[in-house]
Amino acid sequence: MSELNRIGLDAGKSQELADLLNDLLSNYSIFYQNTRGYHWNIQGEKFFELHVKFEELYNDLFVKIDEIAERVLTLGYSPDHKFSKYLDGSSIPESDEVKNGRKAVEEILDAFKVLLVKQRQILDLSADIDDEGTNAQMSDYIREQEKTVWMYSAFLKK
Repeated sequence: MSELNRIGLDAGKSQELADLLNDLLSNYSIFYQNTRGYHWNIQGEKFFELHVKFEELYNDLFVKIDEIAERVLTLGYSPDHKFSKYLDGSSIPESDEVKNGRKAVEEILDAFKVLLVKQRQILDLSADIDDEGTNAQMSDYIREQEKTVWMYSAFLKK
């Protein structure tokens, strides 16, 4: 029988899951900082609407960053915390200064696509090892973000 960690999960698979969560943490951290930049730099006719939406988004990302790091700790591993590691590991690119609302929303949608793919991968592994805690967390994120993608996509419609 495989060695179990303190919460009764396969230790080897938990390490694999923690690695995937640390990768997710890198992506969330870059997305968070990009979104702060959109909030700070947005200009134009939709300024008031987007300025508020971007603040809501980065506040949500901030909470999720903490939750992901705490899940890594719950699995018995250490969350990455160096921004240089986030930059190296993120599939979401660091954004240039974005003043145009449509461009910012397009970048946000691209980032959500990356997160959703990664979260589904984590969801699959967490289901395989009966990790209900990580599974529920990823399931909640996916459900919420799919709706957010629909809403941001509606903004881009002409």
